[in-house]
Amino acid sequence: MQPVLKERKNGKLIVWNLVTLDGYFEGAKKWDLDFHNSAWGPELDELSREFGQKTEALVFGRVTYEGMAAYWSTTEEEGEVKTYMNALPKIVASRTMDRAEWNNSRVVSDIAGELRRMKQEAAKDLYIFGSAELVDSLLPENLIDEIMLCVVPLRLGKGTPFFKSAENAMSMALLEARPLSTGSVILRYAPQPVAA
Repeated sequence: MQPVLKERKNGKLIVWNLVTLDGYFEGAKKWDLDFHNSAWGPELDELSREFGQKTEALVFGRVTYEGMAAYWSTTEEEGEVKTYMNALPKIVASRTMDRAEWNNSRVVSDIAGELRRMKQEAAKDLYIFGSAELVDSLLPENLIDEIMLCVVPLRLGKGTPFFKSAENAMSMALLEARPLSTGSVILRYAPQPVAA
């Protein structure tokens, strides 16, 4: 009897972020993320722990990487999230950094090429946390498979918008809309390919 070979699933590249109703992913100052407290509850706590099991590697732009590294490598907070944030492989997209000090990190200058390769080889998904500039650069490359946002019902009024101005419109196909007990909503979208 022939053994049944399991079809290998390639990894997807998924963006995860919390954004306010008016589109900001941080406040007027860098790393002003106080609005996250409005969304936090048992559902997001569970989701944040699930990321550790579903993730092949984390991908960051330089600014997000530096903030994440500073927090997760020094925090006294203990638990699953701290463990996987420090343990998982991490890719930082940068043309200016020579090396990355945070555990299991490496710097990549050709991030689009590297992500194409990694998606083919990955058994689990790759996640981009934050990193608005990086996401903006990857969308026209048709590399992002899913944008997963937690929309927080708050009009912040000012801050850093997650989506940047773009020359061309891009359609998104809705995969899921899941309301949370906090009043926030998790939206999952698949970006539709941009014509070459």
